[in-house]
Amino acid sequence: MSNIYKPPLDPLDIIYEDAEFVIVNKPSGLLSVPGKGTDLSDCLLERLKLIFPDVLLIHRLDRDTSGLIIFALTKFSQRHISLQFEKRQIKKTYVADVWGKVGEKRGVINLPLIVDWPNRPIQHVDHEIGKEAITEWKVQRYNKVSTRVKLSPKTGRSHQLRVHMKEIGHPILGDPFYATGKAADFPRLMLHADSLRFNHPNGGKGVQFKVVCPF
Repeated sequence: MSNIYKPPLDPLDIIYEDAEFVIVNKPSGLLSVPGKGTDLSDCLLERLKLIFPDVLLIHRLDRDTSGLIIFALTKFSQRHISLQFEKRQIKKTYVADVWGKVGEKRGVINLPLIVDWPNRPIQHVDHEIGKEAITEWKVQRYNKVSTRVKLSPKTGRSHQLRVHMKEIGHPILGDPFYATGKAADFPRLMLHADSLRFNHPNGGKGVQFKVVCPF
C-alpha cells in the first residue's frame, strides 16, 4: 500500500441515526479524524460535519481499518457513550484475515502494549511499562494461505489487534506496519469492525449494530 494519502470518495454509509448519535460504516483508507498537515485534513469527522454540524468524536478506527464508528450528536451522548468505553462496557467485534493457518480454534492474547516512540505510530509489547491489552479470538474458517478470525478486544489500545496477531505469528493481511513479505502484499488491511453493542444514552436500553465484512 502507498504511503500517499488518497482517501476513498465513496458516499457516507450511515447505518443509523437518531437525536443522540450516528453510526457510520467507515471505508478503509479514510482517516477518522484529521492528521497533521493540510494534506491529511480530509477525514470521516469532517465529512460528517457537512451533514451533522454538531457531530462530536467518541472513538476512532485506524485509517486502514474499515467498519463501524459511533459519533455523538449531543454533549450528553458523548459523555454517556465515552464513559461506557472507559468502563469497558461496549462490546466490539472485528473480522480479520490473518497469515497462515491458526492451529488452535480460539484463544486469549494478554500482552501489554506501548508506543515505539522513535517509530510511532508503531506499537510494541513491553512487559514492564506497557499498558494492559487483552484480545479474545476465534477461528471462523480457513482459506488457502490465511485464516479468518473473529476478534473481540477487551481493551482499546492503539493497534492492539494488529500487534497481538503479529505476536502470535499470524499478522493481519495487508498490514503496512506489522506484516512482511507475502502477508503484506494485499490491496488493503484485512481488518473490519463488524459489530457494536452498547447502551443507548436515552433510557439505557441495549442496542446492537452489525455490518457485513467487505472482503
